[in-house]
Amino acid sequence: MRSADSRAVTWRNWAGNVTASPQRTVSPSSTEALAEVVRRAAADGLRVKAAGTGHSFTAAAATDGVLIRPERLAGIRRIDREAGTVTVAAGTPLKALNAALAARGLSLTNMGDIMEQTVSGAVSTGTHGTGRDSASVAAQIRELELVLADGSVTRCSAEGSGEERALFDAARVGLGALGVISEVTFGVEPEFLLTAREEPMPFDRVITEFDQLVAENEHFEFYWFPHTDSCNTKRNNRSTGPAAPLPRMRGWVDDELLSNGVFQAVCALGRAVPATVPGIARVSSRALSARTYTDIPYRVFTSPRRVRFVEMEYAVPRAALTGALRELKSLVERSDFRVSFPVEVRTAPADDIPLSTAGGRDTAYVAVHMYRGTPHEAYFSAVERIMTAHAGRPHWGKLHSRDAAYLAGVYPRFTEFTALRDRLDPDRVFANPYLRRVLGE
Repeated sequence: MRSADSRAVTWRNWAGNVTASPQRTVSPSSTEALAEVVRRAAADGLRVKAAGTGHSFTAAAATDGVLIRPERLAGIRRIDREAGTVTVAAGTPLKALNAALAARGLSLTNMGDIMEQTVSGAVSTGTHGTGRDSASVAAQIRELELVLADGSVTRCSAEGSGEERALFDAARVGLGALGVISEVTFGVEPEFLLTAREEPMPFDRVITEFDQLVAENEHFEFYWFPHTDSCNTKRNNRSTGPAAPLPRMRGWVDDELLSNGVFQAVCALGRAVPATVPGIARVSSRALSARTYTDIPYRVFTSPRRVRFVEMEYAVPRAALTGALRELKSLVERSDFRVSFPVEVRTAPADDIPLSTAGGRDTAYVAVHMYRGTPHEAYFSAVERIMTAHAGRPHWGKLHSRDAAYLAGVYPRFTEFTALRDRLDPDRVFANPYLRRVLGE
């Protein structure tokens, strides 16, 4: 079964900061066709990478060989209500999965704050939301199907042992280094309601009460507006109902007008005239008022993000968060940086995935952003120095400068992962410059 090849075309990620010019771009529609793509590429001496929707800011998916596009490898394949699982093709966008599950009265337990990514891209880079007890998207996987470097197809699950279990553990956040995911089986549960409570709060209060806020809420996160002492907090907790979604006009004003339309304009102004940024930040921090609403999970966890930016995010030990944030705030206050995007802070419990940013430790995430086209390197580098001083782990799909030597020191199971890669892909069919940097040769 063959997959049609297209002529070589330039691929760009969502933010526009990464491009690739593969020799071939292919869109297989089945696992068998995907396996043939890998076999042909290996026979032709070409590297293979799978690209999702391009929401990673790194070059994790870039290749000059064969680029696999996900559009035709999509859709739900099986639902097992008794087992509480859904099996979905790897190229399925999370937004399509969420809608399909909701139509059947089902839901993921936790999810990130956007849903544009494909399921395989989201899990491979460690996409996460925020949660006291529930962890990343990858931690909800029950079984995987992958195409390996020799073109063979294998399945692995938490029920396996030996090499199968090792592959399952590692491939849940596999960076595309172990194989091409063709199918993902997630654990799901009956759909539930979440009540979201959003309200402004001073920075010092959030920091002082952070542990309490995390302990008292199933999902807690906040945004700090640089150049101000203001934060916007969000608490999501399960509710018995009834549902009380945001009124259509209120949702449009907050999420479309203020968070996308007006925010786009003020970011563009800040890029053109940096001196205006602190004043804009003070206005922005007061623009979103308190609100409470109750809805099905994906409508609470996720929100539209149409203002394009670049991002860096670090995972630090939970106990190190407040110190790291105070250092970050001091950095902005004493520097000439002009930062128009808020800093996002989330949490996750420890998990058992070797290259998960929450692997083996309770974790807090600090994400910094800059509007696309605005010089970001100096700001990101300064933030990175703070985070690495606290044993920070960079998000695999977001900008960072770390290499294998550093990463081996903050991931206790790093060599376990690279040894598995050596066995499964000794010829580096799935390699690219990004993987050479972060995993080594």
